[in-house]
Amino acid sequence: MATIPDPHLAMVRPVSPRTPEGCEECLKEHSPWVHLRLCLTCGHVGCCDSSPLKHARRHAGSAGHPVVRSFEPGEDWRWCFVHEALV
Repeated sequence: MATIPDPHLAMVRPVSPRTPEGCEECLKEHSPWVHLRLCLTCGHVGCCDSSPLKHARRHAGSAGHPVVRSFEPGEDWRWCFVHEALV
């Protein structure tokens, strides 16, 4: 059975993390985070869904940038928020 690639992968670009030290919004708000996610369209660094404020998901919705990758050391996976699936 062939799988169809996620169409949102077309939005993936070479990016550099805008705030490699942590979640962009949490740093401004002095809020804690659990894990970090890197937007693969613009380089936004946001906190995961286990974090209190879920900034990565909020960014995906407001900016229309659905594909992120883990920004945790040793992790190498991508997620599409639209399809709620690994890509």
